[in-house]
Amino acid sequence: MIEAAIQALEQMVTPPFRTVLLKSAGLALVFLVVLGVALDRLLIWLSGAGGQWLESTLGTLVHWPVVILGWLIAIALGLGLVVGAIFIMPAITSLVVGFFSDEIAALVESEYYPADPPGLPLPLMLASVEAVKAALIALVVYLCAIPFLLVAGLGAVIFFLATAYILGRQYFELAAMRFHPVPEAKALRFAHRGTIFVAGMLIAGFVSLPIVNLATPLFGMAFMVHLHKRLMPGPARYIPHGRA
Repeated sequence: MIEAAIQALEQMVTPPFRTVLLKSAGLALVFLVVLGVALDRLLIWLSGAGGQWLESTLGTLVHWPVVILGWLIAIALGLGLVVGAIFIMPAITSLVVGFFSDEIAALVESEYYPADPPGLPLPLMLASVEAVKAALIALVVYLCAIPFLLVAGLGAVIFFLATAYILGRQYFELAAMRFHPVPEAKALRFAHRGTIFVAGMLIAGFVSLPIVNLATPLFGMAFMVHLHKRLMPGPARYIPHGRA
């Protein structure tokens, strides 16, 4: 596993990867701005007409949930100015990798496994759906972990472990689905869930580094391509089947 991580890091400084990095980092910055604006608009809406509308529609029982959600979003925006690169980036990189996973994986496969059959590019819709699902889960985890940040850093631990699970799962499945039908790729991930969770911790550590975390899609995807190869050795087992 460590060797796979080192190989991923080494390839990140090559010219082809630098080109992908510029594109993915630019898209990540755009998503950061859009997410910040969306959360700000949501907070304003909940603080005004939106909160009143929810209470009039659903009853006074939603008053405190709305207030608490508003607090969480306000804290999230405040943290976003200081440590948003740590806490929001898992969601952002989950979105970004959906656009560049095949390009990154193809570069790794051609460099390190030229004798093996290449993987099949994922359908754009499938990659997009998987990316959005992972990003939404990461964002929900971020909001849920915020209150625990005040309890001796418990929120940071919860967020780190959840991020390791989410990113490990997402990146491995994207790598595996280039060679296996979706159900088989998910079953393979489940069969090796312990190994993939530990690998996800390395990706979670990478995404926690400000500025550097803009390269998370490159590191995470390259790392999981290597890990998938190690878990399923032998080129004959890489022949895609059941895929259009």
